[in-house]
Amino acid sequence: MTKGVKLALFAVLIIFLGALAALVFLRRPAQGTWVEILQENKVLYTLDLSQEPDRTFRVELPDGSWNEIRIEDGTICISDADCPDHTCVRTGKLHSEDIPIVCLPHKLIVRYCDPPEES
Repeated sequence: MTKGVKLALFAVLIIFLGALAALVFLRRPAQGTWVEILQENKVLYTLDLSQEPDRTFRVELPDGSWNEIRIEDGTICISDADCPDHTCVRTGKLHSEDIPIVCLPHKLIVRYCDPPEES
């Protein structure tokens, strides 16, 4: 093998290991059970998934559009929505503290958060 081929293989190996490390880091499981649901940067709900019963509810916008949120077995997802692309629904359950569920057309975010402070 020539020196150029060795360098190219080394570069490919470094890129592969970097991508693998990024994937592992971004998919790390959440440490907490608290989530918040925000719409247009305003917190609508703060929920402890370990205490919430299984249920489905809607978050509605003033214009009549909506997202349906499902809590089941201590997990949360957007189960249905009337947005045009349904990316939020296809995202599935919230698994990672680093990757929230986002509905861009409705400006809705479901993400893990710190527990509220006791007063």
